[in-house]
Amino acid sequence: MGNDGGSIPTRRELVKEAAKDPNNTQVKETQTEKLQYYWSRCALSQKLLSPPIVSDPTGNLYNKDAVLENLLTTTKDGQDGNVAGNERTSGTIKSLRDVVEVRFNIEEHEEQSKSKSSELRMVCPVTGKRLGPGVKAVYLVPCGHAFAETAVREMPGEHCLECNEPYSPENIIPILPVSPADKDRLRDRLSRLQSEGLSHSLKKAPGSGKKRKKFQSNKETEAADNAGEITGPNLSSKEVGPESSSDAIRNEGTAALTAKVIAEQEDRNKRRKMAPNENLNGLFSSSKGMAGKQSDFMTRGFSIPAGAKR
Repeated sequence: MGNDGGSIPTRRELVKEAAKDPNNTQVKETQTEKLQYYWSRCALSQKLLSPPIVSDPTGNLYNKDAVLENLLTTTKDGQDGNVAGNERTSGTIKSLRDVVEVRFNIEEHEEQSKSKSSELRMVCPVTGKRLGPGVKAVYLVPCGHAFAETAVREMPGEHCLECNEPYSPENIIPILPVSPADKDRLRDRLSRLQSEGLSHSLKKAPGSGKKRKKFQSNKETEAADNAGEITGPNLSSKEVGPESSSDAIRNEGTAALTAKVIAEQEDRNKRRKMAPNENLNGLFSSSKGMAGKQSDFMTRGFSIPAGAKR
């Protein structure tokens, strides 16, 4: 062996080591890079963010023109929106009511004035901090003004600090949330709004009225079925008697009148059944009016005039 230009590999070179889990520093670096990208790029078109900027119920940022293009694009199957766009938005954007326009306080800088392709510099109007991966930011629904979370937390209230529009604490939406608690809260909020027939912008969701009416009619049907099971099967009009009808009517005078009318109707029906039929009376005559000799088998049941010839 040797002198042939080859080499003998050692075990260290042949056996690959198992992949190690990234440490906290590496995880934070990766997370910061990802946040930096989505703070400057549209999550749908991957282009630089430019006003107007909108956000969905999960806190992601989009260019409004990209959302409109996604909604107006029709697939071959006839469904609204393209498949790739729906996957990027996780199916949360079905109309413009599912997004809120985020009103950032944008600070102009030299790079932005020289080139339109530079990133936007968004700052909090209260603290003056630049909003981005290093500062946790939120926006309010329905007005859409964006602040640093510390400003909203340290200055609690029920009105926006910019436009004085009222809001509730549950409608404080974190932008690009990272913690599982924030994601779970946004998911619970969305499910609650959908159950109430509302969208992310607190407007009525399309088709919510029909669903609500259908839900109410189903409830009424179930309640009627349950009442029928408790009180027993419904009686037909023939089986309804004076007692049952009077029990169903609370007014005593109306109940008595109803019972009297039903009793007269039943009596009239009985007399009609027992009375002879007038159409058949003309075909037959009584035995007293028939002469025994003048009647035969062929004329039985018929009366022959006295002056008629035989």
